[in-house]
Amino acid sequence: MSVSAAQAEQSQTTRKTAAPKVVQNTDTGPSMMGSTAPTDAARNETVQVRGSRHKAPGGGLMVHEDAAKSRSTVTQEFIAKQTPGLNPMQLIAMLPGVNTTSVDPLGLNGGNLTLRGLNASQIGFTLEGFPINDIGNYAVYPQEIVDSENLRTINVEQGSADLDSPHISASGGAVNMYLLDPAERFGGHLDGTYGSYNSRRIFGRVDTGRIGNTHLKGYISFSAAHEDSWRGPGAQKKLHGETKWVNEWGQGNRIALAIVGNQSDSTLFPSMSLANWQKYGTSYTYDSKWNPKSPSGNYYKLHQNPFTNIYASAPSTFTLTDNLTLTETPYFWYGNGNGGGAYNESLASQQYGAQTLSSSIGPYNASNTKSLLLYNPSNTQTYRPGAVTKLALHTGANRLMVGYWFEYSKQIQTSPYSLVNPETGAPLDEYGGGPNLVLSNGQTAQYRDTLTQTRIHTLFIDDSLSLLNNRLTIEGGLKYAMITRQGQNYLPDTSTGPYINGSWNEPLPAASIRYKLNDQFQLFASGTTNFRIPMNTSLYDAGTYTKGVGYSTKANPNQKPEISISEEAGVRYQGSLFNSTLTYFHYNFTNRLYSQTVVLPNGSYYSQSVNGGGSHADGVDFEIGTRPILYHLRPYVSAEYINARTDSNIAAGSTGDYVNSKGKFAPQTAKQQVAFNLDYDDGHLFSGFSLKYVGKQYATFNNDTSIPSYVTMDVHAGYRFKSFAFMKNPVLQLNIQNITNNHYLGFVNGVTANGKATTGVYGSKISAASSTYYVASPFFVGGTASVDF
Repeated sequence: MSVSAAQAEQSQTTRKTAAPKVVQNTDTGPSMMGSTAPTDAARNETVQVRGSRHKAPGGGLMVHEDAAKSRSTVTQEFIAKQTPGLNPMQLIAMLPGVNTTSVDPLGLNGGNLTLRGLNASQIGFTLEGFPINDIGNYAVYPQEIVDSENLRTINVEQGSADLDSPHISASGGAVNMYLLDPAERFGGHLDGTYGSYNSRRIFGRVDTGRIGNTHLKGYISFSAAHEDSWRGPGAQKKLHGETKWVNEWGQGNRIALAIVGNQSDSTLFPSMSLANWQKYGTSYTYDSKWNPKSPSGNYYKLHQNPFTNIYASAPSTFTLTDNLTLTETPYFWYGNGNGGGAYNESLASQQYGAQTLSSSIGPYNASNTKSLLLYNPSNTQTYRPGAVTKLALHTGANRLMVGYWFEYSKQIQTSPYSLVNPETGAPLDEYGGGPNLVLSNGQTAQYRDTLTQTRIHTLFIDDSLSLLNNRLTIEGGLKYAMITRQGQNYLPDTSTGPYINGSWNEPLPAASIRYKLNDQFQLFASGTTNFRIPMNTSLYDAGTYTKGVGYSTKANPNQKPEISISEEAGVRYQGSLFNSTLTYFHYNFTNRLYSQTVVLPNGSYYSQSVNGGGSHADGVDFEIGTRPILYHLRPYVSAEYINARTDSNIAAGSTGDYVNSKGKFAPQTAKQQVAFNLDYDDGHLFSGFSLKYVGKQYATFNNDTSIPSYVTMDVHAGYRFKSFAFMKNPVLQLNIQNITNNHYLGFVNGVTANGKATTGVYGSKISAASSTYYVASPFFVGGTASVDF
């Protein structure tokens, strides 16, 4: 099991009583558009944790909330009862608007998420106040981020990111993760899990407690996990370490340092077409055996996903005067990894742009072989320092915040061809090193070879006015983002030339209002503007070169940013027995960015990032959770209804025509979602049952292909024993996921204009295209033993 709920609450209680007092003018109320930094979240912690142990509403799926917009929170009390090591996407699956899919039970192979129908690349993710999304394509790799035992809370902002959120891709909402603080006294935690598919994981953490007579304290943790692939050959392996240090002194001064290190190596699961799913089902996998006499690029060792990540953040707060506070969050983000593949390549005829050249690799050359199976990884290496600085001035009923976010990133993306071991079928180097394919002009053959440098300057200002004894709070703010991208494409004969420059300047206003009818009822409303600049992949030609066509991925560097305008209005009740929130939302997008595959009459094809026009959505989110009622039970229910529509007809390949998608339901979006969680906890025995229903999701803009609705159910049970000798809070726990072993397509990975042959807007005959899908994880049972010391 993860950190026990008892330990988590004890840690929080200790912090409330022992930590130095934070000076702030409570008349101003909480910040509603500038609270991403963990130091801001810490200020509200005393109102988030209510009641005694095991009495949080909804079993830890709700907290006391004052934000003037939709925000839902998962706490350590809920996290501690889930399978240890689940990634953050899996842990927020029960919250309203959240639709998550995992391709393996422990989430070691990543995952997919949509929030109100918007995918993860449109959602801003932060940990301890720094950005987690990839700076190039904005993807989120949840298996890299954090060990669940160290998570304090995860909050989901369904409609918009906070004004101070360090993102250039959060055109939708945001997910913010915060770590537990180190304990006040020396101690630690150990847990071990074993389960289906030979899965095994161990986690350990040591807290130093306060060092000497200082306020300095810290912890160091480590975990190791292994899981055999449930579908096909291979395994997922992960080593992960974290440390956090905090020093507090004087009247509200605090410096923290959090460092996360992660190293993983996993076998990828192939996505599939609907036809392959119907024909093969879960048996559609990579090959488990290597045949040296007939080498195949479908061999599983040629589809690995190695990566190494290091994240560091130092969120700190300094009380300059009784009314002036400085918050500083410097960070550094490093990543290096790839996804592998393999292809048969002719050594006698290789394209170097428009030139046809011969090539050689190791002992092979054009004179002794015409074709050779070569490994071709897609490598990305990222260096990303940055900082978010904020000054907050509290003067009576007013709170004024000004801030600045700066980031410089360098991303190197390569894809060299290299040798495969002819006896074992494994690549000689998972990163494509060693003997590479060298062309007759001396150049190394690459699928892509780019350098992208991104500079971000963002200014923001926010003013909050609290009236009527803090019953009425009015807030308004403005963010102004200035982004430049300088790119260099080392491939020859590109349509844009070797150097690419892009710049985007966007003013992003926001406003909100919250009114407390009484201590239980709140009304709130907000309006925000968000954006997402084009992915760096849209800047470059890449892939294979075909004469008369060019590269298989074509650059489109002059795209406008994706802009969203979001409005919300809701009512929130927070009483002694239950909490609930009902929210109406509307969003409108212009310049929706997506990738399209264009098939040419000669059978050749290319992909390109394009402007998909506009879209809009209206919907309702709801959640309710109780504190313990009859027999220590705490039910929680969340639901969403959304009507999301495409406002434009989408271009259909190279026909020059469009499919009739205007007014159709948006793909990757479930019209209805319902989640139910029932928690039982008497202090020793605990158990729970959760159910999630997700409605049908379209896979095309033309709404002619879809994946059906599905239901999944999980259960858990455990027992907390009395402490014995040096062993504190020993726990045994059982977790069962997908108890009906439902095999289903959980996520539309590649959306197309149409899935069946159709007639276009201008009468053209448009051939069928094929969307791709991911299969969701199956039945899993895992047992965990844990103990504190």
